[in-house]
Amino acid sequence: MFASLATGNTVIVKPHPGAILPLAISVKIAREVLQEAGFDPNVVLLAVHDAGDDTAQVLAQDPQVKIVDFTGSTANGDWLERNAHQAQVYTEKAGVNQVVVDSVEDLNAMARNLAFSLVLYSGQMCTAPQNIYVPREGIRTGAGHASFDEVGAALAQALDKLTADPVKAVELTGAIQNPATEARIAKARALGLPVIAEGKSIEHPQFAQARVRTPLLLRADAADTAIRQEWFGPIAFMVAVDSTAQAIGQVRDIVQQQGALTLSAYTTDEAVADAVQEAAELAGVALSLNLTGGVFVNQTAAFSDFHGTGANPAANAALSDTAFVANRFRVVQTRRHV
Repeated sequence: MFASLATGNTVIVKPHPGAILPLAISVKIAREVLQEAGFDPNVVLLAVHDAGDDTAQVLAQDPQVKIVDFTGSTANGDWLERNAHQAQVYTEKAGVNQVVVDSVEDLNAMARNLAFSLVLYSGQMCTAPQNIYVPREGIRTGAGHASFDEVGAALAQALDKLTADPVKAVELTGAIQNPATEARIAKARALGLPVIAEGKSIEHPQFAQARVRTPLLLRADAADTAIRQEWFGPIAFMVAVDSTAQAIGQVRDIVQQQGALTLSAYTTDEAVADAVQEAAELAGVALSLNLTGGVFVNQTAAFSDFHGTGANPAANAALSDTAFVANRFRVVQTRRHV
């Protein structure tokens, strides 16, 4: 919205039928600000529609619509890229975000950071981590060797501490927006994989009917096909690999095939860090290394962190880079004799 407004374009906001209110509030405020500044408030409009109708397709293919910004499913994003020929189309779609754990100075600090990223918004962010690769023989830490199970236990304990108090937990998890996400949690359980951390229901202290779930963390193997798809919601897999090299290779392949918006890695070995960075650059995904403090892989700030790259299937542009904004300008020339 801001990229289009800054370049002189009007905006039609088309919310998902299941999430009208938040965008209606945003549009209302935008219209008020425009009017206060002396502009026509109709520079920003809201297009509300019922689920299942063709409003999205009609708008996307309208000859007067020259820019389409989309975030959502791969199927809908691909349709826009194929069919909205008259428009410049920017899409952010599904992806499989991954974490490579090679070695750490402080196992608990890593676990706390990862746990926060898993809990935040119940995994309902396109940047939320899903696959966490750990060598099946364990990892080096500043306190000595930690087995695969000990790494899992540290992560499970960190998740428990973050979600133990319902009053505090709901401020991090939010609520499950779509019933399909709740059904996906049940589908993940039905895979029959060992449970490292059980996803629990929490009663919201203010909204009794809210669906609140803590993350479900399952143990998987690198050969499991389930981890090669996105499991949107509070679902994650701790994946046993033979080596860090195997993890890096699998990460690169999945990003190139399925797309990803984030990649995270933990290592105390500069050679490993270089190898992960090279894989990230080849696959075209943003990398975060050794995050243990108050910065998290699934939090990005416009104009300081780039969101998406346009170099893998998860997005066809990097949101907030100069090309994302500047390409919304068009130049019209007028010539006359003087």
